[in-house]
Amino acid sequence: MTGTIGCSNLDDAVLDRVSEVSSVQPDLQLKSAYQTLGTFTDQAAIYALTEHPSDEMQGPTRGADWDDNGRWRNLHTHTWTNQSDDVLAAWNNLNRGHALANEVLGNSKATAKQKAEAKFIRAFYMYYTTDLFGQVAFRDLANPGALPKALSRKEAAAQIIADLKEVSSLLDNATGSNSGLATKEAAAFLLAKTYLNNGVFTQDPNAAAGPFTFAAADMDAVVSNADVIINSGKFSLSSNYFDNFHYDNTSKSKELIFVIPNEKGASNNNGSSPRNRYYMTTHYNQTPSGWNGFTTLADFYNSFDKADSRVGASIPGVTDVKGLRAGFLIGQQYGAGGVALTDRTGKPLVFTSAIDIKNANETEGVRVIKYIPDLSDIDSPGNDYVFFRYADVLLMKAEALYRKDKTSAAALTIINNLRVARGTKALTALTDADILAERGREMYWEGWRRNDQIRFGTFSAPVQNRTAASPAYRVVFPIPQRELEINPNLKQNVGY
Repeated sequence: MTGTIGCSNLDDAVLDRVSEVSSVQPDLQLKSAYQTLGTFTDQAAIYALTEHPSDEMQGPTRGADWDDNGRWRNLHTHTWTNQSDDVLAAWNNLNRGHALANEVLGNSKATAKQKAEAKFIRAFYMYYTTDLFGQVAFRDLANPGALPKALSRKEAAAQIIADLKEVSSLLDNATGSNSGLATKEAAAFLLAKTYLNNGVFTQDPNAAAGPFTFAAADMDAVVSNADVIINSGKFSLSSNYFDNFHYDNTSKSKELIFVIPNEKGASNNNGSSPRNRYYMTTHYNQTPSGWNGFTTLADFYNSFDKADSRVGASIPGVTDVKGLRAGFLIGQQYGAGGVALTDRTGKPLVFTSAIDIKNANETEGVRVIKYIPDLSDIDSPGNDYVFFRYADVLLMKAEALYRKDKTSAAALTIINNLRVARGTKALTALTDADILAERGREMYWEGWRRNDQIRFGTFSAPVQNRTAASPAYRVVFPIPQRELEINPNLKQNVGY
């Protein structure tokens, strides 16, 4: 199985068109910038880089299935190169989105509000580029004919913060949950996320893996931006965890701060494919009949209290009809009417925690269902695709309070309120490991795990099917070779 690969390189994307698009209507340009967010929903490229190198996802080869020249294994084992498919695609897709936002900013017909939304979208793409690649190719709109300059991680983070502060007052307030547009609350979320990681982003590139220093002022900024969202009164924790990813999450969830809005039955849904999130993991004989691919890791699955509602649940209209549950799928799997399913050889379909990443059989590996399939339209479901969620706001605030004061009672209260809401018991104290583990339990498979592990210093540690610690420089990905050749302002990252 392979994923969609984005435009082949930056010069045939749109980075060089800023000076040529003033005749294009800015609303159409802005729509294109939003639509390009759909690239995040592919199981490959950006999403693959955020998840497969972490401790919560792996892509095993199953006989002739899923080898793909080792692309998934190389991500999990931290052996990617600057020629790896997903490294190339992620770089191109992120820079294409950045460039589309620049088109709006370079259009003299664009209103101040349109430019504010575009600057938010550009900051969104820049955040991921900064996080994944450690530097950003940044076009000076005052001199569009020049090659993009290379912003260091530190410079890029500063640019993101400055841009978001500048546009926040021009953005609309969220009218409620599930906004697919840039809002003040979405900007506050991205500011909080940037400040939370600023200790990582401002680190010397020669010591990119840390240890990190998290400035008190940055942590204060995390808290203040989180409070913008909390005090808005527009968001709250969902009583049912999986409502956040349901095919009716538009109405069921009150946690969704920034999403790709999807409509059931739409042929394209703005390039968004929430279907990938279940197809990439379910077995051929389940419904939906998937690609039998990605799994979680045994230790990650075992980190949950089994009473935790996030482990799994029956979904009315799905589980009672076709047997598929939400959450982690392990052990015997069932279909319609509670009939025990079999694999393609007729043996019981029993998912196991043990897995050989190089030569797995078709039943090895704990599967994960986060987005709930709509059985009435499996291929064009209405699940809004989630980028920013209220539970993450609470976790960011708790972490920032904890980093300022390791004995913070307020941080412990926030974490425990979340845990109790998810059906598990309160903690008596907090450690770094507790907060990282809680982020994993709440945010699994949502594209944040690599980012979290780097911040907490565990990214390079051995895990299932990666038995040795990986080199520290692997905390960022290499700049694709072609980009180094066409833009000498970019320099290869340390170690590559």
